Amino acid sequence: MKFSIQEEKIIFPKSFTKNWREQFDSIIKDYKNSKVYLDIGTWNLNCKDISFIEQICERRKLKITHIESSKIESIISASCLGIHTLMNLNDNEVDQNDDQLISGNIPSTKTSESDILFHIGTLRAGEVLEAINNVLILGDVNPGAKVLAGGDVMIWGRLLGIAHAGKSGNSNSKITALQLRPVQLRIANIIARGPQEKPEEGLTEEASIEKDLIVIKPARTS
Repeated sequence: MKFSIQEEKIIFPKSFTKNWREQFDSIIKDYKNSKVYLDIGTWNLNCKDISFIEQICERRKLKITHIESSKIESIISASCLGIHTLMNLNDNEVDQNDDQLISGNIPSTKTSESDILFHIGTLRAGEVLEAINNVLILGDVNPGAKVLAGGDVMIWGRLLGIAHAGKSGNSNSKITALQLRPVQLRIANIIARGPQEKPEEGLTEEASIEKDLIVIKPARTS
């Protein structure tokens, strides 16, 4: 993927605090070029975070052409919003598994030498996807579909079917989705039904075991 040299680069500072939303506008106020690209480095940003950044840029009449990052979570969140992405493989903090995502392209179904299985596309009723270790799905898991993994289950889409993480007994495994409203959740040997209340829009959710119970919370970000 090629980008114009006329684009200006916005670097998301590592010095940003948790109140980065209040700081972001100050670093873009002097940009004059109408086209910019954003380097967010090792920050994990969800769809809601990136939508906020887009809105601030639009107020300054700036158009984000693409987002560069070394984190899978940020790359996929941007891709889900239709933004072109570029994986930065030169960052010292790039995860070993992150080199599978380059320029926003994900293999439709691929087992790499690392411990992650990638799948692109919606799992429909009656379909089962099983991974020896971790699994990452770009798409929905519909009612009647099932995903199982020896490690973490990560779904950049809606989880409406059944998900089982840590199927071999790994109680430290997690289930993450942009919308986590499954028929059933299972982590190791703990089983729970999905919550009934409507999720907060744009909030990535994460299920994990706490005190022998499956608890759903907002997914962690930097």
